[in-house]
Amino acid sequence: MFKRTAAARLARAPRNWDSSRTGGRLVSAILAGAALAGIVSAGASDGKTPAERAIVSEGDTARLMRVFDRARRGEALTVGVIGGSITQGAAATKPENRYGNLVAAWWRQTFPNAKIDFVNAGIGATGSSYGALRAKRDLLSHRPDFVVVEYAVNDGNTQASAETLEGLVRQILKRPNRPALLLLFMMNRTGGSAQQWFVKVGEHYHLPMVSYRDALWPEIEAGRMKWDDISPDQVHPNDRGHAAAAGWVIASLQRALDKFPAAGAPPEPGEIPAPIFTDVYEFTALQEAEALQPVANQGWVRDPKTKSWTSDRPGSMIEFEIAGRIIFGMHYVIKGPMGRAQVTADGGARKTLEGWFNQTWGGYRQTNPLAADLSTGTHRLRFELLPTKAEGSTGHEFRILGLGAAGLAPDP
Repeated sequence: MFKRTAAARLARAPRNWDSSRTGGRLVSAILAGAALAGIVSAGASDGKTPAERAIVSEGDTARLMRVFDRARRGEALTVGVIGGSITQGAAATKPENRYGNLVAAWWRQTFPNAKIDFVNAGIGATGSSYGALRAKRDLLSHRPDFVVVEYAVNDGNTQASAETLEGLVRQILKRPNRPALLLLFMMNRTGGSAQQWFVKVGEHYHLPMVSYRDALWPEIEAGRMKWDDISPDQVHPNDRGHAAAAGWVIASLQRALDKFPAAGAPPEPGEIPAPIFTDVYEFTALQEAEALQPVANQGWVRDPKTKSWTSDRPGSMIEFEIAGRIIFGMHYVIKGPMGRAQVTADGGARKTLEGWFNQTWGGYRQTNPLAADLSTGTHRLRFELLPTKAEGSTGHEFRILGLGAAGLAPDP
């Protein structure tokens, strides 16, 4: 049912604008790639198909209309995606099968006269806190015109996660070229997702929202499909899963394109509302280890190979200075000979960071808030390697990957 009805709808030429020769064919191919028991089922007890459930909100499409207008005129545009390992493309068999690449392909085929660049700013095992810290460097420096944000799996379903997501959203929306933005909500094997809190942000900013979870979790609960149909592990979609996610993002885009006028100026986007939670994560800074200059150091070395400040000598100490009201630390975590570090900000409360974990799928960057509710100005962070370690660890190595700050003064 999904394959037939959605493909037919998406391939239909929108009023006063012919995209059926381009985008429609691609949509049909994507949906065919996603076809399997469950994704193409008739829907759950609510009587809705997965395709119908996937669209959480069409949002305010004024920004999209502006991008469509530029694309129709053949201008150069950039499509960007930012998120965790799902966005990065884990479990897809090749880059072309990642949801972001499929969405970018829709733009290229729907607007063949426009030059469409694609930026994948996904980094595995990271959440929207690190996303907000690195957005300028990895995404906004490319001046994207349309962005998909995907963090609902890696973030907790908490207000704290909604706050960091809001900071990322505000950074994107406030760019001078006024990009269009869509939120994509994925899920893990148990249906876990930060969607409940993320929707609050999306509704506040009138964003288009697409939910892979809403589309497929009822199918899994009803036994019409299995998680293994769409994923080889606990989190990452396979090619079918990527195709489904891309198809529903494209469905949201095509709904807006169906309403795109053939002539005349597109509508002006509304004003960006005041924050629903906070704007503190709108103003951020990031210093990776290569850029960090210690103000005091006893026993730590900068390792170009691991891109970290590292030590394996308990008692070694290193200090850095950074400005901001909230300070984040990034360190490396892996099942290996890793130890623990104690960190303090301005000599205040102590926080212990663990460099070891019991999983075998590899190492990752862990981002932790180290201090909050700080005064405006510069603060001193002190790291000390502890003599204790996790029971399963065989050593004391600790790697500091960087520091981040939020709550900086707005750019002049």
